Amino acid sequence: MLKLPIYALTPFTLLDFPHRTACIVWFSGCNMRCGYCHNPDIVKGGKGKYTIEDTLTFLEKRKELLDGVVLSGGEATLYKDIVPFTQTVKDLGFAVKLDTNGTRPDIIRALLDKKLLDYVALDYKAPRSAFRKVTETDLFPPFDKTLTLLTQQDDVPFEVRTTVHSSMLGTDEIDDITADLAQKGYRGAYYVQNYINNGDRVLGDLTAQKEQLDTESLDRPCDFTLAFRNF
Repeated sequence: MLKLPIYALTPFTLLDFPHRTACIVWFSGCNMRCGYCHNPDIVKGGKGKYTIEDTLTFLEKRKELLDGVVLSGGEATLYKDIVPFTQTVKDLGFAVKLDTNGTRPDIIRALLDKKLLDYVALDYKAPRSAFRKVTETDLFPPFDKTLTLLTQQDDVPFEVRTTVHSSMLGTDEIDDITADLAQKGYRGAYYVQNYINNGDRVLGDLTAQKEQLDTESLDRPCDFTLAFRNF
């Protein structure tokens, strides 16, 4: 995986980096096992297609064509040289967005301290009470450190998002998340993403949802935006 850490490259997107034309760098490997994940091969550390050198050559050729680079996966912060890699991407003149599950707070702090991030999308997988059920890990404490870190800084905008499959999360769990965000002083957008599977292969053995989340009954804190979209 270290020889070929980049599973794939998406050469162009208008949807994944707000207000930027961007590409997506998909890092191989993840430390979570969320059943609804649409990228099972990436998550399991499937053999990558590109080296770091390949990826930087790709970016060199797009310096005049793109504004930004999205670091996604998998989990990009697991890559051992993510900080110097991101520095090189910034040196090429790109804005950088990080998609992360937030379980590497020291890495995210380093990226923030070096001013290498322009936007962060943080996956709030579940409240503490349901975190193991959704992710098959006990990584809520480091995630919580990342969430606190991001809410205590003002330099880098970030969004929070939760994917909901009704067999794993319900209105009580989402209300727990919104209460936590409000308590931490979050002021951005919180996206609740309804799980949709159109026949795609996913990581877990999830059946179709028996019913979708009752969004009308959710608590709506006034300090940030609660929005809904499909995943």
